[in-house]
Amino acid sequence: MEALVDLFFSLIDVLRSLFNVVVSLVRVIVPWLPLLAWIGFWTFAVNWAKAFSILRRGGLIGVFLMMFVSVLVWGSVAPPVGGEHFMFGLSVSNYVGKFIYVTMLTCIALLCGSAQLSGAFGRLCEFSEEPEDDHHGHGGHGGHGHDDHGHGGHDTQGHESHGHDAHGHAAHAH
Repeated sequence: MEALVDLFFSLIDVLRSLFNVVVSLVRVIVPWLPLLAWIGFWTFAVNWAKAFSILRRGGLIGVFLMMFVSVLVWGSVAPPVGGEHFMFGLSVSNYVGKFIYVTMLTCIALLCGSAQLSGAFGRLCEFSEEPEDDHHGHGGHGGHGHDDHGHGGHDTQGHESHGHDAHGHAAHAH
């Protein structure tokens, strides 16, 4: 009976130790949750195949402008205590510190995109392709987008009065 009581108290000690490990782990993780959420969003919620093509066509200028505005607003709204940031063993001014933070967050986002495009996450980061809208602007006519003859989504309503036959071809008077 004595061994059973010792086993019971040992199990209670193990559970108490596991609880202490979980509490310590939560104390370590909670301050890092915003950064982990930032990394998770830019890794799993953004389709970087489309985003990088936009960035290559000039979207990077918009990113730089958003970074600049973020530094200005963040520096104005939340100056550090004492007016300086202490990072990497240096004392830097408010706006320089905010610039470093914003640049680091932007680099982390771009690194998440690079990791996603490299295939490091496998099937976790696959995005289904959405159908593109018709380039003629006929995609949203509520079911009138395609006729029975398969001629590129042109409906026949109103084409006869503009010199077109039922198939969208120009009608010639002979």
